[in-house]
Amino acid sequence: MMIACGHALTGCLLGTAMGDAMGLACEGLSRDRQLKFYPRLDTPRFFLWRGMTSDDTEHTCMVAQSLIVCAGDEAAFRCDFARRLRFWLLGLPAGIGLATLRSILKLWFGFPPERSGVFSAGNGPAMRSAIIGVAYADHPERLRALVRASTRITHTDPKAEHGAFVVALAARFASRRAFETCWQTRFCESLRQEPGAGAQELIELVDRARESAHRGETTGAFAESLGLGRGVSGYVYHTVPVVMHAWFSHPLDFRKAIEPVIRCGGDTDTTAAILGGILGAAVGREGIPTEWLNRLMEWPRTVSWLEQLGGRLGEVSVSGRAQPALPLSVTGLFLRNMFFAIVVLAHGFRRLLPPY
Repeated sequence: MMIACGHALTGCLLGTAMGDAMGLACEGLSRDRQLKFYPRLDTPRFFLWRGMTSDDTEHTCMVAQSLIVCAGDEAAFRCDFARRLRFWLLGLPAGIGLATLRSILKLWFGFPPERSGVFSAGNGPAMRSAIIGVAYADHPERLRALVRASTRITHTDPKAEHGAFVVALAARFASRRAFETCWQTRFCESLRQEPGAGAQELIELVDRARESAHRGETTGAFAESLGLGRGVSGYVYHTVPVVMHAWFSHPLDFRKAIEPVIRCGGDTDTTAAILGGILGAAVGREGIPTEWLNRLMEWPRTVSWLEQLGGRLGEVSVSGRAQPALPLSVTGLFLRNMFFAIVVLAHGFRRLLPPY
């Protein structure tokens, strides 16, 4: 059981990082301009044909670390994750969401984690919830409590929590690899039966995604049917249904699922990171293209470090006994963030130039 759990958790972490890295260069581009910049999506292309990751992966790793040291205790998780968020901001991360920024500033000004969140239905909680769904797949009440705690530290709009919970449930389902006939219908039916699964509006959107995928429609066509022809926004009720559609269409093929969701445009690093976490929980490291992983240019959060993180979290999830967090170089993180910010600025200037 521990080996299987560690396999799914490692796949979830690597899948999140790989989806993030594949989508990052395309973030904010419309569909048409993305195709002009990147006619092929066969490798990460953020810096010299290599990939880097953004806050989507960073938050997932922080959640994993907090799960390791709290061993499922909600109060301990809340305090540890809030502490990690505070010090994450000191590293000057690029591209931080406004709601998350405001919440962390409230933490620094002395607000407790229970009152630090702001009213927003952004993607922040959803992008970091897949790992919770895998870690506590066999403990639904604890899963719900941890998703709630992770969400409300930064986002208090119930929609943010609903979206995060749906992602966690999808990752839980994927980690069990129960993809027999009509599994998509069974998953949607389970959403209606889960306490806290979300408002009826989101469940209906996920069901629309299922029906569209069943008809063989592309993820891009489904996004257009939601009015997202210019790209998927950072609104969680836009992001989650589109991600679900890509997952319903290709539940065990990382490459085939990731490219269509990136081609939808918009918040591509987040949509691909969320999808990657769900897919990775099912396919593990072996199901993620090796050539993509080999081009992930990250330090100190290397592929090896992510594998160790998944393994340690797997031990905690099975044993129920807390362990120390996996060490990470603070100096290395700061230097990495400085380099990352420079590359982000370079991308910004590049987009001022043709092709338009």
